[in-house]
Order: sequence, then structure tokens, then C-alpha cells
Amino acid sequence: MKQLNQEEAKRICDRVLGFSKADECRIVIDGSRRGNIRYAQNSVTTAGLNENTQLTVSVAFGKRQGTATINEFDDKSLERAVRRAEDVARLAPENPEFMPAIGKQAFKQSATFNSATAAIDPDYRAEVASHSIVAGRKNKLQTAGYFVDTTGFQTIANSNGLFGHQEFTSLDFTCTARTEDGRGSGWVTRSASDARKFDPREASAVAIEKALRSVDAKALEPGRYTVILEPAATSELIGRMFGAFDARQADEGRSFLSKKGGGNRLGEKLFDEQINIWADPWNPDVPVRPWDNTMMPRERTDVVKNGRIVSLDYSRFWAQKQNAKATARHGNMIMSGGSKSLEELIASTKKGVVVTRTWYIRQVDPQSLLLTGLTRDGTFYVENGKIKYPIKNFRFNESPVSMLNNVDELGKPQIIGGDEVAYEMLIPPMKIRDFNFTSLSDAV
Repeated sequence: MKQLNQEEAKRICDRVLGFSKADECRIVIDGSRRGNIRYAQNSVTTAGLNENTQLTVSVAFGKRQGTATINEFDDKSLERAVRRAEDVARLAPENPEFMPAIGKQAFKQSATFNSATAAIDPDYRAEVASHSIVAGRKNKLQTAGYFVDTTGFQTIANSNGLFGHQEFTSLDFTCTARTEDGRGSGWVTRSASDARKFDPREASAVAIEKALRSVDAKALEPGRYTVILEPAATSELIGRMFGAFDARQADEGRSFLSKKGGGNRLGEKLFDEQINIWADPWNPDVPVRPWDNTMMPRERTDVVKNGRIVSLDYSRFWAQKQNAKATARHGNMIMSGGSKSLEELIASTKKGVVVTRTWYIRQVDPQSLLLTGLTRDGTFYVENGKIKYPIKNFRFNESPVSMLNNVDELGKPQIIGGDEVAYEMLIPPMKIRDFNFTSLSDAV
């Protein structure tokens, strides 16, 4: 089915609402066109285009709820989906945390759609892969990568008069380059909503340079080091903390923001004063739709200010229970930084370790957010402001809470996004002292 515009989506929603006999009705229509190309060992392996449009209808009789989905949009099919949802609702037990549908909202549109990204075609995707493959062969490297672009929309509506329609685009790219003998590896990731801000040559060159520089890695004793974490490495650690700013988790003693004896740590200073984090659906670099999955309108919200926790997420149910204001779930997280590039952070480091990427991360302790994982695809030793040589990868045990208390310097924020992360992020490279490397890893 083709991409629906606002008028077409509104007509479908109105028909569904007209069929409903329940106490309330909520509708979500999701549509997307996703093109992709994948390559490995310097050859394209797969390419494709997937299009899908799906409508989800949820109804309620009192506190009994039922949901049905459908991808056919004629009147008979739409009515059948509504009846199915109503049948399920009548059979369902009451939901003790049920919250009625919210009222009509005035959503402020965000700039999530870009025509240059929507115009991406198979030729464009082939060129992206070609840049990596040709450069890899030239440098006697094996390259592998994945590029995906998405054009889509979401429409929401309910029986209280709420309606919203938002179109969006995005692209995501990852590339790994390895030496033919497997002793060197480099990696890069890039994300954007605007294709004009994506340079496949530059991205591939980063992975290739790291692969060439990472050959003959030396072993460095595990221990605590000053580290320069690239944004991709930072996001894998800090991103897990972003999901913990939930008031219910904190109040029930299930997060690092829980206070001993009950309650949460809202208002407390937990990080270095350099740390400022906020959410903003209208940020031009990482825009997101102006509502969350519960149809609540998003707002620009400070989360951490000068190291102090200034807000938590309250679902409508938990806000009612705690006599607090309900908030939408954030769609992005933005962290302030400085103006220095990664290279400038390295140049100001007397001794340290540069980490390209962290992976295979697992949570050890939710109360302290202690994480364990590995470095990968380019880890380097720095001395007197210069990369001296590649080093073998490490396993680490570290908490983002501790990291953000050990900040020496922050660089210029970069976009980190894609299907692998919970939030679109604008996050800086970081120079962190006393990062805890616990053992060596033989993986490259």
C-alpha cells in the first residue's frame, strides 16, 4: 500500500471509529518503505525493498481491553478488525492499571521528514556499497556493511477526538573492514534523517583506516586507564542508563535512582557538573515524532542539569498513584558536549586508550548500573597526545554512573541512531579517567 497522506489516513481512522461499539477506541496506523543493501567479503550479498502498512485498533469496555491488527483497508476488513478487538475485550480480564484514552491534543509537528532521504533509490544504495568495496579492495581489505533507508508515517487517533499524523525518514549505515589475515579490524556507524548529511566515502574511510592501523596489536596490562570513548562506544553504555530514568522503577527500588528506604533520587546531584542531558522532539539533528506510544504529547524536557537529576518519566498510571504529572516517554536523548573533535581529545591526553566500539554488553547490577562488555574493532594506546600503537581488546566492568563522575573532557556531539538503540541520540566523545579494564580479549 502506498504512503498515506494526512487526509487519507484521517478518512480510514474515521471509518474505524464509526464501526466501534465499545466504550472507547484507539487507532494506530504505521506505514513504511525500507530499502537496504548488504555486502560482505567485498561483494554485495543481498538487496531489497520492503513496504508495509498496518492498522492496530484497540478498544475497551470498562477496564477490559482488546486489540486487533490488519493490513487490509476496505470497509469490510476494517469492520472485521474492530469486531475482533471487541470480542477479545469482552473475554479479557479487567486491567487493574487501565487508563482511559487521553483527550484531543494539539501536536506540534517535528522535522522528521526529508525529501532527499525519501528519494533514495537502488542506484544510491549500490553506490554506498561500492565506495566501501572499491576502497577495501584497493587497500587489500575485506569489507562488510549494511545500509538501510526508511520512509514512513504514523497516524494516531481515538474516540475522544485525538488525531495526529507524522511522516519521517531515516538512514543508517555500518561498515566493518578487516585485513585479509584477520589481524586488523575497523568499524564505523552513521545515522541521519537527511541524506545530504551522510557521506559514504568518509564513513568507509574511517573503518578502513582503523583496520590498517589495528594490525599487530600489543597486549597492555588490564587496569584502570584514562579512555577516550568514541560516540558509538559511549552510546552503548550511556544508552542503557537513559532507559532507567523511570519514576516507577526508582520508586519500587529497581534502579540506580532508587533511594534506600523508599522513594527516588530526584533532585540529587549524581554526576559531574559538566553533564547536561535533555530530550527535545524538535531538535534538528535528531527529530522524533511529537507523541509517544501511549499518544501522550512529548515536550522538551531537561533530564540532568549540571549533574543533578531534574526529571523522571511518569506513566499516566504511576503519576496518578503518586500524585505527580504524567509525562511522555522520550524519543531522543541529547547530551551537551564541547567543541573539540575526537582527534583534539586525543591530542590533549598524556596517556590513555582510544575505544572505537563496545559490544556484547550485559548488566551485572541494576542498582549501580554496573555493566560488563568488550572493546572491539580498533583499540589504541595514546601517549603524549598521539596514537602510539594498536592494543589487544579488553573486557571491562564499568558503570555509566561512575563514568559520568569521572569526566575529564567532552567533545563535539554526534548523531547515533538506528534500530539497535532505544533512543535517537546526540552524544559526545568522552575522555574518562579510571575506566576499569578487567582482562584481555583475543578478538579483534
